[in-house]
Amino acid sequence: MPEGSGIQVDTALVRELAELLESSHLTEIEVKDGDRTIRVARTAAAVTAGYAPAYAPPAAAAPAAAAAAPAAAAPDDWKTHPGLVKSPIVGTAYLTPEPGAAPYVSEGETVAVGATLLIIEAMKVMNPITAPKAGKVLKILIRSEQPVEYDEPLVVIE
Repeated sequence: MPEGSGIQVDTALVRELAELLESSHLTEIEVKDGDRTIRVARTAAAVTAGYAPAYAPPAAAAPAAAAAAPAAAAPDDWKTHPGLVKSPIVGTAYLTPEPGAAPYVSEGETVAVGATLLIIEAMKVMNPITAPKAGKVLKILIRSEQPVEYDEPLVVIE
């Protein structure tokens, strides 16, 4: 290449690679030809845009929830309570059926066997957590939109 002539780009090849990238749902394609390398890529955000579940916490809420999680841990006296309801799965807990709605249950409320206490979203599936026995809700140990682990204390029913 003569000095000062600049970079010569085969725009037709770049366009063809971009079309291949789009049609194959790949995020990156790289082609080498001797000393030349052409790389066409797109960000992962562009690929996943529009696939968020309808009832997902905002992305900015996750760090705040993680920072506040230790304060929400169940005190030792609740962990041994016979009416303790624990999470059967890992996911995100929601105390309401949809944003802005009334909670499924409140502290002090009486519930029947099988009543929905909350839901846990796991892999975009909403899993109802139901009351294993009838009684009064003594304590709700989590916040809505809080990530929960398997066997984590959720609610205490007397």
